[in-house]
Amino acid sequence: MNLFYKKPIESLGFDFIESKYLPKGKSEYHLRNKQCKLSGEYKPLSKSQIDILIQNQNESDDWKNILVSKKFNAKLVHRNRFFGKITIGDLVPVYHEFHNFKMREGIYDSMIISCDIGNHVCIDNVKYLSHYIIGNDVMIANVNELATTDKAKFGNGILKDGETDEKSRIVIEVCNENGGRKIIPFDGMLAGDAYLWSKHQGDMQLMDGMKRLTERKFDKQRGYYGMIGDRTVIKNCGIIKDTKIGTDAYIKGANKLKNLTLNSDAERKSQIGEGCELVNGIIGYGCRIFYGVKAVRFIAASHSQLKYGARLINSYLGNNSTISCCEVLNSLIFPSHEQHHNNSFLCASLIEGQSNIAAGATLGSNHNSRSADGEIIAGRGFWPGLCVSLKHNSKFASFTILAKGDYPSELNIPIPFCLVSNDLTHDRLVVMPGYWFMYNMYALARNAQKYKDRDQRLQKVQLLEFDYLAPDTANEILAAIKLLESLKINEKGEAQLKGWENSNRNVLLIKVPQAINMFRKMIAKYLVDQMLEVIDQEKPQSFDLLKKRMGNGSQKSEWVNIGGQLIMKKEVEKLKDSIKNNKISTWEQVHLFYQKQGDTYSVDKLKHAYAVYLEMTKMKNTEFDASCFSSLLKTYNEINEEIFSNIFSSREKDHTNPFRKMIYEDESEMNKVLGKLEDNSFILEQKKKLSQTKKQILQLKKKWAL
Repeated sequence: MNLFYKKPIESLGFDFIESKYLPKGKSEYHLRNKQCKLSGEYKPLSKSQIDILIQNQNESDDWKNILVSKKFNAKLVHRNRFFGKITIGDLVPVYHEFHNFKMREGIYDSMIISCDIGNHVCIDNVKYLSHYIIGNDVMIANVNELATTDKAKFGNGILKDGETDEKSRIVIEVCNENGGRKIIPFDGMLAGDAYLWSKHQGDMQLMDGMKRLTERKFDKQRGYYGMIGDRTVIKNCGIIKDTKIGTDAYIKGANKLKNLTLNSDAERKSQIGEGCELVNGIIGYGCRIFYGVKAVRFIAASHSQLKYGARLINSYLGNNSTISCCEVLNSLIFPSHEQHHNNSFLCASLIEGQSNIAAGATLGSNHNSRSADGEIIAGRGFWPGLCVSLKHNSKFASFTILAKGDYPSELNIPIPFCLVSNDLTHDRLVVMPGYWFMYNMYALARNAQKYKDRDQRLQKVQLLEFDYLAPDTANEILAAIKLLESLKINEKGEAQLKGWENSNRNVLLIKVPQAINMFRKMIAKYLVDQMLEVIDQEKPQSFDLLKKRMGNGSQKSEWVNIGGQLIMKKEVEKLKDSIKNNKISTWEQVHLFYQKQGDTYSVDKLKHAYAVYLEMTKMKNTEFDASCFSSLLKTYNEINEEIFSNIFSSREKDHTNPFRKMIYEDESEMNKVLGKLEDNSFILEQKKKLSQTKKQILQLKKKWAL
């Protein structure tokens, strides 16, 4: 007999928790019972069960340490080595199947140390399974190491008892490579939390407050077991260490998973696939990570995807986002981000959502200071085109699109919805304000609907703004109107200025009158959009009642994009003060603040739209009466007609451009490949929406006698 397996568990190096780290009178077994809440239905092995286990070539350092349920079938346990206190649930002679992968119920050819194993599990060829609480109906096959250490933190940036060095704390160095904006990750961290933490690093009282909120979420006591939730399937993996796994997860072929929380449940199943190496991370519900992904010090928020060799390091990836093939370092990315191509690179950036990084884009690799401490800030809808190269520091207003080019200097583009081009022929920067409205309305309108449809979150703690007309963009549009109207415009509709590029080159603004005209129309549309929404929600019986909800228009509030949710700056300041003064003591209270702001958002947005409109038109509150509203509704219908026309024409180009058509033998082939323009589902939907809005306005005018 091999005496190695007869030695006491302590002599084998499995002394999991030193007694000095446990409360007086408490044992390791007590702590794990605290986690899994074992019922009283477990009992020691009977003599006949022990005989069967020995006959099936199982070994244990002490059979008395194994407790089993009433329906435990010892005949389904073969060739295993058991150490320490172990509980095993019901086992019956059946097979389990998942995606054509079949396993017999029971425990086979594995070494198991101090684990609690649920009912109806399938465990086969797990060479080292240590200190895990395993749920019911779990399937685990062909895993080299599945273990939890006494200092496991499961990806959370906390310190355990006995740890005094801050270097032991896991942090994520977002937005800046020098670590100056580092955040402390925790399970459940939202993009808004990450933004608040990274943005206000100069406020040490706030930093201490956020750190305090995080530490209160977790017990400092060492020795928490790893957990594998019900119905989870794990197969053909290398190392899974200090990892907490939810229910219904699927992990196959991963190389290394270490210090992670993998959230998953029956409605939001998460998956990790072949060749992945993930270390020090939090993975949200419904995430899919597969095919050679490497991620270190990261948070992937719910329903995000990492695939095809993507690299995500020291970064936060927002909800409903996809990163494929490329490399992302030291970045904070808000929800609905798309980055699909192997040769794109994003570094040290704050990307505020609804963004798309094209192939060949190199954002932030060329640092200009004596250390790697530059940053890029891009508002919602950021879209750098093919092979765009940008320098730190650069800043872009919402919905900036950059044409292909190597931009030689830092940029500061304050006007939204513009196209930026690097004109090498004339050695100048060319900016077309309002480009999206004039030439790419199809994509702008479609994207807003697409992001809303793709929001898979079940718990929408933060109310994400997907509309291209919102408080942030409206404020930028109003500032743009004032700036453009102050410029000297030539007969071509062009103007020149400096200060948008860190160089002596001229910056040429083109189609300025058209941009001013479109921007003014968008402010009018923004107001009526909000009025109609509140009318639909609250159903006021007269214009006067509606106007009471609009405020007096005396103040145009500042708004902040807090992780994809737009919140008034004054409310954010109150939140910060509450955290600093310890009036808010948990992250759950912070998240409740987000929810309350979402509850009042539609009315707050209406008041903001009204204030912006009055400021643009230089109209007084008393002048905006029912007659003015009636006239505005007529203008609104005309604006919507123009928008629909722009949506149709921007898509029509794809069907009429001779260089698009030349690859098809005839129109029938083109229609088969592209689909008929008149059958385009989005265009048909927009046409229907336009008709419904006209009908709604007609009924409103009749009802209110406008």
